Amino acid sequence: IPDSGNKYYLQFTTEDYKSGENAGSCLATVLYPKKKSPPAVNIKCTQTKDQKKIQEEDNRLYQKLRHQTKPIIGNNIPDSYGNIDPALEPVWALAVAGSSYIMWEKSTENLSYFMAQVKSAKQWIRKDDFIEFDYTVLLHEIPTQEIISCHMRLTWLPGHPMKVKYFCASENQGLEDGSGMESGSAAGILHERGANF
Repeated sequence: IPDSGNKYYLQFTTEDYKSGENAGSCLATVLYPKKKSPPAVNIKCTQTKDQKKIQEEDNRLYQKLRHQTKPIIGNNIPDSYGNIDPALEPVWALAVAGSSYIMWEKSTENLSYFMAQVKSAKQWIRKDDFIEFDYTVLLHEIPTQEIISCHMRLTWLPGHPMKVKYFCASENQGLEDGSGMESGSAAGILHERGANF
């Protein structure tokens, strides 16, 4: 599109991050603006996974994290052998969902990211019903092969959008906000600017 940037039309399938099962198919348009800003995305998905089942899984994850008497603290997830302590799997699942907001904003037509490791995770015990974690995550940048360190604060309650604030070491700017727009599921990774928590 002249003066705007390149627009892409995509059709793809999604899969459950944990089980690898087919989770649905999506149609999307993605416009990468010429100026450095997040892509403009319009997406419609048909889920094959039952919405009730997704909510049940979210609630199981939430209950594991909510009823901690001591905050969960973890480091190097997965470890150098690729293993994740089963007790830290919920912490990892939230980190995957939260870091997707960072990757979404930082990706361009020529750069993409995936989360390589959670270097550290610390839960904050709150008086309300929300779950809150501070993370340091390592993102692998493609094609440069650089490892980017990002600090991320995440809050979540099932049925509400996940809220993420972050700062990446390679950037010379303040905290940025990101949040989900959909069900609040760790599976819902649509994005909206300007959330505050």
